[in-house]
Amino acid sequence: MLPILTLFLMQSGVLSLRMTTSAGSFPRPLKAAEEQELLQRSAEGDQEARNKLIEHNLRLVAHIVKNG
Repeated sequence: MLPILTLFLMQSGVLSLRMTTSAGSFPRPLKAAEEQELLQRSAEGDQEARNKLIEHNLRLVAHIVKNG
């Protein structure tokens, strides 16, 4: 999961994230099927799918930073 996020971050010059939930909390984790679909769409150039993957992986990044 982390290598995918790293790849996305390295490929983007400017990264703008929008939090879709209230109070600045992170979105719930994606289900495996949802993640696979978004990965496929992202590989095909879908920016919206790419952004959603990044947003949903922020939970993992925050956990690693907090417990690292």
